[in-house]
Amino acid sequence: MVRGGRRVVWCAVAVLALAGCGRAEVPTPPERRPAFESAEDLPEKLGADGTSIVVGDPDAKVEVHLYEDPRCPFCEQFETSGGGPQLRKALLDRSASARYTLASFLDDRVGGNGSKKAVNALRAALKEGKFVEYHELLYLYQPEESEDGYTDDFLLELAGQVEGLRSTAFDSAVKTMKYRAFVADAQAAYERAGGTAEPEGPGTPTAVINDKRIPAESNGVLLDGTAFGQLLQQIHARPWEWQATTL
Repeated sequence: MVRGGRRVVWCAVAVLALAGCGRAEVPTPPERRPAFESAEDLPEKLGADGTSIVVGDPDAKVEVHLYEDPRCPFCEQFETSGGGPQLRKALLDRSASARYTLASFLDDRVGGNGSKKAVNALRAALKEGKFVEYHELLYLYQPEESEDGYTDDFLLELAGQVEGLRSTAFDSAVKTMKYRAFVADAQAAYERAGGTAEPEGPGTPTAVINDKRIPAESNGVLLDGTAFGQLLQQIHARPWEWQATTL
């Protein structure tokens, strides 16, 4: 994870224990509405706080609040081969919703403007109702962290792979940094999330599930798709146990 300028491989043992290692089957409530057919069908909107992007069924029992920086290689690992695919499954079957706070601190730490440009482009994609698809593509084709590869041209090239995203308005928003205020506000929200103990922010990726943060020492669960999927299932089945758990 990217925390305080260091990369650390975290132990997932504590959260694995919470997940129960698949000990219980998760019942499907008969009243649950039909699953979304594809990512394109997922609802997405700007959060009420104005600094986050909300995806999925607002009535889902589980909310996963993710803090990410588009240039963070551990966020890419989460999104492509870690817990991200399991989260997408949970979004589609309505058992979870997601909230994304998009940080851009790596620009200052590593150099360049790629994170800011990517966050701005993601906000522009939300305007077109294409955040989910574009967010997935940005991590699938994430440049090396040190390259500052999220240029206008590259962001527009990726947008061309999302049906219906490219337009005069979208292209202009990317090139002019139309949503620079959102970028700055989202970074400020990320920093506030760290509190006094972590004034520069909690690190990326960080996950807060139903208002309870997975602690840093157990954050390895985010990079283990099986463990993260089991954790989501257990919280959905017995949310009161998650709330009562001391992490």
